[in-house]
Amino acid sequence: MKSIWRIISFTRQLWPYYAIVSGLSIVTAVLTQVVPLLTKTAIDRISEGLKTGHTSLTPIIIIVGIIFACDIGQAIITNINGYHGDRLSAKLQRLLSHRYYEHILSLPQKYFDTELSGTIINRLNRGVSQLTNYMQFFSNNFLQLIFSTLFTVGIVAYYAWPVALILVALFPTYAYLTARSSGKWQVWQEDINKSTDMASGRFAESVGQVKVVKSFVQELFELKAYHKLMDEVVDTTRPQSKYWHSQDAMRRVVLAVLFLAMYAIIFIGTARGTYTIGTMVLLIQFASLVRIPLFSLSFYVDNTQRAISNSKDYFKVMDEEPEIRDHDGAKKLKVSNGLVRFNDVTFEYDAETPVLTGLQFEIKPNSKLALVGESGEGKTTITSLLLRLYEPTGGTITIDGQDINDVTQESLRGQIAVVFQEPALFSGTISENIAYARPKATASEIEAAAKAANAHDFIRKFDKGYKSEIGERGLKLSGGQKQRIAIARALLKDAPILILDEATSSLDTKSERSVQEALERLMKNRSTLIIAHRLSTIQSVDIIVTVRNGKVDEIGTPAQLEATTGIYSQLLKLQNSHSAADKKRMKQYEMS
Repeated sequence: MKSIWRIISFTRQLWPYYAIVSGLSIVTAVLTQVVPLLTKTAIDRISEGLKTGHTSLTPIIIIVGIIFACDIGQAIITNINGYHGDRLSAKLQRLLSHRYYEHILSLPQKYFDTELSGTIINRLNRGVSQLTNYMQFFSNNFLQLIFSTLFTVGIVAYYAWPVALILVALFPTYAYLTARSSGKWQVWQEDINKSTDMASGRFAESVGQVKVVKSFVQELFELKAYHKLMDEVVDTTRPQSKYWHSQDAMRRVVLAVLFLAMYAIIFIGTARGTYTIGTMVLLIQFASLVRIPLFSLSFYVDNTQRAISNSKDYFKVMDEEPEIRDHDGAKKLKVSNGLVRFNDVTFEYDAETPVLTGLQFEIKPNSKLALVGESGEGKTTITSLLLRLYEPTGGTITIDGQDINDVTQESLRGQIAVVFQEPALFSGTISENIAYARPKATASEIEAAAKAANAHDFIRKFDKGYKSEIGERGLKLSGGQKQRIAIARALLKDAPILILDEATSSLDTKSERSVQEALERLMKNRSTLIIAHRLSTIQSVDIIVTVRNGKVDEIGTPAQLEATTGIYSQLLKLQNSHSAADKKRMKQYEMS
């Protein structure tokens, strides 16, 4: 019951639409119930007329006219209700999707590190679909079911109380037999959902990495992995369906016995003269009509348990707490110089896995600082901490003396531009991707950023120029072109602090030169934190910080560290070596 109430209360702001749909459904039910009463009256009049030899047609014609009007009214109201039901469905989908998307975007980076994107999307689709179907069915049928049941039992009790007693027994009996099977059914459904989510995640991942799949000729492997997960769905569905339908057969047998008793009372009573022919027809019609709310009750219980089961993952996501929140009274970050300090910063993903310990360094205004260390030493984690995608477990990070934990996340990230190792582009046009940093930028501002990033010339060569579609993740662009679009985006943002995770992919000489020139323009007059992958980049920075075992190993200028025996000095010696061991060592530092 708690789950049902949560589903209803979660969408309570749409109550006017529920009221309209439920109200019209009740009107439809009234019109449906009126017809058997009119039919009884007509039959009794005709029967009486046949006995007396005189039948007045006027009342019969009036009754026929009223029945016709009820049918027309029912048709009109049903379609009006359908229109409002469609609007309710669309608004439900928008509301549920928006809340899910809004909440997902507020979750910490850690959540996305452990979830497949396909699984996240599948939970949204399944949750929204089931919740929408359930709430639409609920508003269409719940009040109508209650009204129809009470109305039917009341009318039947007036004419034949023994039949009414059986009707009263029908509903709780059927509801009990239906609900009894729901617990076991939900356990199977949760297993099905788990397998479906994993299959969807695998599918999305394979499509996203289709070049890798094809280049390694792993189409069959991926297909088998997907089929294995879907086979689990089939294998779980088999006992679930068998159980549900065996229970349904039992329910229908019980109903058949109760209906047999009902019809026996009606027919025997009519034969003995207890009921008129009209009353018999009335009771038979209501007995037939009662099947509709009765089976609706079954469908309602079925729909309810599906909604509960399939919405669990949706609400599980909605219950995820954003670990990183703006503190009460958080102020906007104001950057005057761009002095960034890491003060004894410690970070661990969990108590048993320390990643960074006692980091102490600073990025001076308008200077370039390069992080150097082996893969897995926490260099990317350092940039994530500066962006406050994670929070330090110890120490502080300040910008111009302001603790980044005490400022709003929006203002913090608004003052930092990022160029990722893999250029993160969206499907859409070149212009839209550059303007992602500042959506209200003018065409001339976008073009100026592209020129500064050495991207303008190649953009002009496309048929539609800046309006050219680049495909998902920029698949229609070369590596160098994607990097320059990403640089243009950062230039357009024009933030005083820059994070540059240098690309590891090798480019042709011309593209390499264009990208490097663009990066030099981007880094000018900015406090820049670089995860370096090229020795040539490191040699041009102001300060190098080497990281070993999650700690700062050395800090100094390139000239200072060259004179030591530390990591940077070793890399300089390794760069001209042709031995396999030395090349392997360079790769450990992701250096080229």
